[in-house]
Amino acid sequence: MDCETLIESAIRILNTSDPHEKARLGDSIAVKWLQGAIAEPYDPTVDLSVPDRPARLPVKLVSPSLMPKLGRAGSLQSRQAIVHSLAHTESWAIDLSWDIIARFGKQEKMPRDFFTDFVRVAQDEGRHFTLLSARLEEIGSSYGALPAHDGLWDSATATSHDLLARLAIEHCVHEARGLDVLPTTISRFRNGGDNETADLLEKVVYPEEITHCAAGVKWFKYLCERSKDPEFTISSKESDDSNQEIINKFHSVVREHFRGPLKPPFNVEARKAAGFGPQWYEPLAVKESNA
Repeated sequence: MDCETLIESAIRILNTSDPHEKARLGDSIAVKWLQGAIAEPYDPTVDLSVPDRPARLPVKLVSPSLMPKLGRAGSLQSRQAIVHSLAHTESWAIDLSWDIIARFGKQEKMPRDFFTDFVRVAQDEGRHFTLLSARLEEIGSSYGALPAHDGLWDSATATSHDLLARLAIEHCVHEARGLDVLPTTISRFRNGGDNETADLLEKVVYPEEITHCAAGVKWFKYLCERSKDPEFTISSKESDDSNQEIINKFHSVVREHFRGPLKPPFNVEARKAAGFGPQWYEPLAVKESNA
């Protein structure tokens, strides 16, 4: 039995700068937790400091507005740029998954299932990063060779004191946006003759990203239900998708923490599979007249 708690392990991962090592370490920690070798999510008597920013090997960063256009996967250069961008997003997604565990798990007294869900998400993101960075090398580039932006972590910093906002913005806005754009990206790789990358995205990344968005929706609902009933458990009743009070709360949190309207077109089918019907996001796609 490992005497290190899950949150101690999560902080160790956040403090690991090499993204490949971060993914490897994250996978081994995930396996230990899921097999019961790490027994406790945290020690209630110990307050641990979570880094404001995870350790990262330097990648050339530019503002999102100054990022070179990725193109449409018609050229090798464009395919390299898109895969690099996806790998960069997944490297941040690893940190985001361990950060939500370390930053909020004890603080918000979250149930064991919360830790398990985000351990699984972290493990998936690590696998996605490893596969995408390997694919990047196969097509003649490498992670870190191209510029990137850190918009995802900017959102994490802005929601570092509010789990409801973190779940809404990172897991129900950004993750869901990934579901919206991935099918187009997959078809572009197919049209460009790169079926290997298309298969990786379609068969591994895409279906797993649906479950990540689902985790965000599930735990957002849970927090809303628990705020009304402190005895609420995730298994006592599955919060239905049409609870208007919870949906209204989601709208207000997103409007407070996310600039501008959400961009259609939406991947209605994938979002529905994540427990996320149109009533959640369509009202956010139109700028309010008083905005």
